[in-house]
Amino acid sequence: MPNLTQKSWLPSANTPHCDLPLQNLPYCAFQTETGPHLGIGIGDSVLDLHGLSHTGLLRSLPWETRSACRATHLNTLMESSGTSALRERLTELLAETASPEDIAKIKPLLHPIKGVRFTKPVNIPNYTDFYASIHHATNVGKLFRPDQPLLPNYKHIPIGYHGRASSIVLSNTPTIRPQGQLKLDTFGPTQQLDYELEVAAYITHGNTLGHPIPIDQAEQHLFGITLLNDWSARDIQSWEYQPLGPFLGKSFSTTISPWVIPMAALAPYRVPLAPRPACDPTPLPYLTTTEPSAIDLHLEVFLTTQSMREASLPPHQLSRANLRDLYWSFPQLVAHHTSNGCNLIPGDLLASGTISGPTEGAQGSLLEITQRGANPLQLPNGETRTFLEDGDEVILRGYCWREGLPRIGLGECRGIIASQ
Repeated sequence: MPNLTQKSWLPSANTPHCDLPLQNLPYCAFQTETGPHLGIGIGDSVLDLHGLSHTGLLRSLPWETRSACRATHLNTLMESSGTSALRERLTELLAETASPEDIAKIKPLLHPIKGVRFTKPVNIPNYTDFYASIHHATNVGKLFRPDQPLLPNYKHIPIGYHGRASSIVLSNTPTIRPQGQLKLDTFGPTQQLDYELEVAAYITHGNTLGHPIPIDQAEQHLFGITLLNDWSARDIQSWEYQPLGPFLGKSFSTTISPWVIPMAALAPYRVPLAPRPACDPTPLPYLTTTEPSAIDLHLEVFLTTQSMREASLPPHQLSRANLRDLYWSFPQLVAHHTSNGCNLIPGDLLASGTISGPTEGAQGSLLEITQRGANPLQLPNGETRTFLEDGDEVILRGYCWREGLPRIGLGECRGIIASQ
């Protein structure tokens, strides 16, 4: 068990409410003069993992792990068997007990986060988006099917669809308002652009085609998690989704955070999924596990408009939710995804789908908050919103925190809407 109270020699990592304490150490990638380097977040800085691998401070690790630290993406490191040893070594080097000689070698490799230009941390081969929040599914279902919000299969299998990996962009990349075919045979810019509050998991080593991953082994195939905003054009989506599901209303842009939080950092926050009502069906054996498979992760959504920024107004909080309220866990998503023999690949991204909670104020999309536009959202400066307008910026934040435990932050996932 890692030391949950240990401090770092880097003062900023020990400040109250720091997202990146010694117990977190999330991965990222950032631009340098010689190209993208992998990095580790600590306090207010990014540690250059590529540069660290040349100092001799990682010589106790396998060569494949040291070599993976010099790659431009995390994919090779995801396949390495030495990630646990790397994390242990990084903790030693950044702890307050590190030697002065080691600290002297590390300090020149620290870059202030505010000055870093992040790049995509993972080369994502495939992207799958699920529908794992029963509260979101119920909220949306009521808008379209008041008498039967949930379809008959929802409580039996995790619902998902294969998304578009090529249009996944990094936080702070503008999202261009998409055009598409709307009802009444018209074509033009979407008038119902929405965000979706999501968390996604990166796959570490995958499975061989034709060989499913058992539920009790699924956790071993998760490398880490990140914040994700799956932008949605609701009018395009509602016109096209029958009978085959999401397509152009989803594939134009998906935004991810630059940080990848290792599963090891989340271990103290593992909890059972929210209890299911006694009348709900018991998952089939291939989806059943006795291990705590949810994460007590607080999630927040903020909105700032062009007018708010010009007036120096702070972002307006739209909602708060928690990942533990999902109906289906990430291990269940992995087990179901591969149950037909589908082969996952290192770097694949599996998203939760919109995360909403059971209470008012916990809705993960404007579709739910405004009741499909029927109840406009009132902003502090007098503006209203039914869906997103050009110049609007959506900010997702996430963190784990509990009394006596370190705060494990996921950073931010930002995206601003640009016109065509």
